[in-house]
Amino acid sequence: MLLREEAATELLDHPGDGSAELAGNLADLARLNRYFGATRTVLGQLERLLASTAPETPVWVLDLGTGGADIPAAIVRWARRRGRRLRVRAVERDRAILAQARRAVAAYPEITLLRADALALPVRDGGVEVAFSTLTLHHLSREEATRLLGVMERVARVGFFALDLARSRLAYAGVWLVTRLLSRNRMTRHDGPLSVRRAFTGPELAALAARAGIEGLSISRPRLFRLMALRRKATGAAGR
Repeated sequence: MLLREEAATELLDHPGDGSAELAGNLADLARLNRYFGATRTVLGQLERLLASTAPETPVWVLDLGTGGADIPAAIVRWARRRGRRLRVRAVERDRAILAQARRAVAAYPEITLLRADALALPVRDGGVEVAFSTLTLHHLSREEATRLLGVMERVARVGFFALDLARSRLAYAGVWLVTRLLSRNRMTRHDGPLSVRRAFTGPELAALAARAGIEGLSISRPRLFRLMALRRKATGAAGR
């Protein structure tokens, strides 16, 4: 078993003043999300969670730890193609990363970017239909990850999901290789393998949900080296 490196720090956790290196790293993450199915997984899960919601019904989706906001942009394109009335609130706490995200989503008025701490979120209970995070949990301590799951449980009316890396020796080797084959970016090469070492396993993620008092959470492995926690609420109906 690969031990979790909770105390280790990724370069993306303290990116500085928004250099070209940061922009390159965020572009790499967006490309990896497309190549290895994370974007498709998010869109597929949204489609299932909103299956009973009419396209004309207004829907709010919340992205916690949006990074470069490539996932919200993909969600908006998906919603436009389907004629859905959907808006995304994308939360990011780092100023430099948020500045990069603002440039990336300038053509998407459906996206509202918010600089905030996801663990102290200014969103009311049941304030959005769906909440989600991608590649966010592994940046957090066990206590913080437990709190983040609790936040999503609180604010989401229809359901929420957290998609992240799954910690294993195979995942570590695979991500190490991929980041070296596909990028020369120092941040990407440093943070990719470390992200795996900081990630949770399925049983660990289930234990965090239990600590948060969340019932009905399912854990799955939707893609290679990925882990997803999903909570579908009984209400199933969106719209206000």
